[in-house]
Amino acid sequence: QLQASGGGLVQAGGSLRLSCAASGRTFSSYAVGWFRQTPGKEREFVAAIRLRGGSTFYATSVKGRFTISRDAAKNTVYLQMNSLKPEDTAVYYCAADPNVIISNIGSALGYKYWGQGTQVTVSS
Repeated sequence: QLQASGGGLVQAGGSLRLSCAASGRTFSSYAVGWFRQTPGKEREFVAAIRLRGGSTFYATSVKGRFTISRDAAKNTVYLQMNSLKPEDTAVYYCAADPNVIISNIGSALGYKYWGQGTQVTVSS
Protein backbone atom coordinates (compact mmCIF):
# COMPACT_ATOMS: atom_id res chain seq x y z
CA GLN A 1 0.00 0.00 0.00
CA LEU A 2 1.24 3.46 -0.89
CA GLN A 3 0.32 6.56 1.09
CA ALA A 4 0.89 9.96 -0.48
CA SER A 5 0.85 13.07 1.66
CA GLY A 6 2.17 16.60 1.89
CA GLY A 7 -0.07 18.46 -0.52
CA GLY A 8 -1.56 21.82 0.27
CA LEU A 9 -2.07 25.41 -0.79
CA VAL A 10 1.01 27.52 -1.49
CA GLN A 11 1.73 30.79 -3.23
CA ALA A 12 3.62 30.89 -6.49
CA GLY A 13 7.34 30.66 -5.84
CA GLY A 14 6.81 28.61 -2.70
CA SER A 15 7.75 25.05 -1.86
CA LEU A 16 6.11 21.82 -0.79
CA ARG A 17 7.45 18.36 -0.08
CA LEU A 18 5.34 15.37 -0.93
CA SER A 19 5.89 11.99 0.69
CA CYS A 20 5.07 8.52 -0.57
CA ALA A 21 5.29 5.91 2.15
CA ALA A 22 5.02 2.20 1.51
CA SER A 23 3.57 -0.33 3.87
CA GLY A 24 3.35 -4.07 3.46
CA ARG A 25 6.26 -4.20 1.06
CA THR A 26 9.68 -2.65 0.72
CA PHE A 27 10.67 -0.34 -2.08
CA SER A 28 14.24 -1.53 -2.36
CA SER A 29 14.00 -3.05 -5.83
CA TYR A 30 11.23 -0.84 -7.18
CA ALA A 31 10.90 2.20 -9.36
CA VAL A 32 8.73 4.89 -7.80
CA GLY A 33 7.13 7.62 -9.82
CA TRP A 34 5.15 10.76 -9.21
CA PHE A 35 2.38 11.71 -11.60
CA ARG A 36 -0.13 14.55 -11.56
CA GLN A 37 -3.56 15.05 -12.99
CA THR A 38 -5.92 17.95 -13.53
CA PRO A 39 -9.61 17.61 -14.39
CA GLY A 40 -10.22 16.51 -17.94
CA LYS A 41 -6.57 15.69 -18.60
CA GLU A 42 -4.56 12.50 -18.61
CA ARG A 43 -2.24 11.65 -15.78
CA GLU A 44 1.09 13.36 -16.45
CA PHE A 45 4.54 12.11 -15.51
CA VAL A 46 6.45 14.31 -13.08
CA ALA A 47 9.46 12.40 -11.77
CA ALA A 48 10.69 8.91 -11.01
CA ILE A 49 13.49 7.16 -9.19
CA ARG A 50 14.89 3.70 -9.55
CA LEU A 51 15.62 2.71 -6.00
CA ARG A 52 18.23 0.17 -7.01
CA GLY A 53 20.97 2.48 -8.21
CA GLY A 54 19.20 5.73 -7.53
CA SER A 55 18.72 6.91 -11.11
CA THR A 56 16.29 9.79 -11.34
CA PHE A 57 14.11 11.01 -14.17
CA TYR A 58 12.18 14.26 -14.56
CA ALA A 59 9.63 15.78 -16.85
CA THR A 60 11.02 18.76 -18.71
CA SER A 61 8.45 21.03 -17.08
CA VAL A 62 9.78 20.37 -13.57
CA LYS A 63 13.49 19.77 -14.17
CA GLY A 64 15.56 22.09 -11.99
CA ARG A 65 12.63 22.84 -9.69
CA PHE A 66 11.61 19.42 -8.37
CA THR A 67 13.79 16.79 -6.75
CA ILE A 68 12.85 13.18 -6.12
CA SER A 69 14.67 11.34 -3.36
CA ARG A 70 14.33 8.37 -1.06
CA ASP A 71 14.79 7.40 2.55
CA ALA A 72 15.34 3.66 2.59
CA ALA A 73 15.11 3.43 6.36
CA LYS A 74 11.65 5.00 6.28
CA ASN A 75 10.59 3.19 3.10
CA THR A 76 9.56 6.57 1.78
CA VAL A 77 10.10 8.52 -1.42
CA TYR A 78 9.91 12.30 -1.44
CA LEU A 79 9.18 14.91 -4.06
CA GLN A 80 10.62 18.29 -3.11
CA MET A 81 8.89 20.95 -5.15
CA ASN A 82 10.45 24.40 -5.29
CA SER A 83 9.64 27.53 -7.29
CA LEU A 84 6.09 26.32 -7.67
CA LYS A 85 3.95 27.78 -10.42
CA PRO A 86 0.16 27.95 -10.78
CA GLU A 87 0.43 25.41 -13.60
CA ASP A 88 1.78 22.89 -11.08
CA THR A 89 -1.67 22.80 -9.52
CA ALA A 90 -2.95 19.22 -9.72
CA VAL A 91 -3.66 16.08 -7.77
CA TYR A 92 -0.34 14.32 -7.32
CA TYR A 93 -0.10 10.54 -7.21
CA CYS A 94 2.78 8.24 -6.37
CA ALA A 95 3.15 4.87 -8.01
CA ALA A 96 5.53 1.96 -7.70
CA ASP A 97 6.43 -1.16 -9.59
CA PRO A 98 9.29 -3.66 -9.41
CA ASN A 99 9.44 -4.18 -13.16
CA VAL A 100 9.36 -0.79 -14.82
CA ILE A 101 11.82 -0.55 -17.69
CA ILE A 102 13.52 2.74 -18.41
CA SER A 103 11.68 3.28 -21.67
CA ASN A 104 8.40 3.05 -19.76
CA ILE A 105 9.33 4.91 -16.61
CA GLY A 106 7.39 7.99 -17.63
CA SER A 107 4.24 6.08 -18.46
CA ALA A 108 1.48 5.58 -15.93
CA LEU A 109 0.80 2.23 -17.57
CA GLY A 110 4.15 0.98 -16.33
CA TYR A 111 3.18 1.08 -12.66
CA LYS A 112 1.12 -1.51 -10.85
CA TYR A 113 0.74 0.04 -7.40
CA TRP A 114 -0.77 3.47 -6.81
CA GLY A 115 -1.35 5.65 -3.80
CA GLN A 116 -4.27 7.97 -3.32
CA GLY A 117 -3.77 11.46 -4.61
CA THR A 118 -2.76 14.54 -2.69
CA GLN A 119 -3.94 17.94 -3.86
CA VAL A 120 -1.39 20.64 -4.62
CA THR A 121 -2.76 24.11 -5.27
CA VAL A 122 -0.48 26.98 -6.26
CA SER A 123 -2.02 30.42 -6.15
CA SER A 124 -0.78 33.28 -8.31
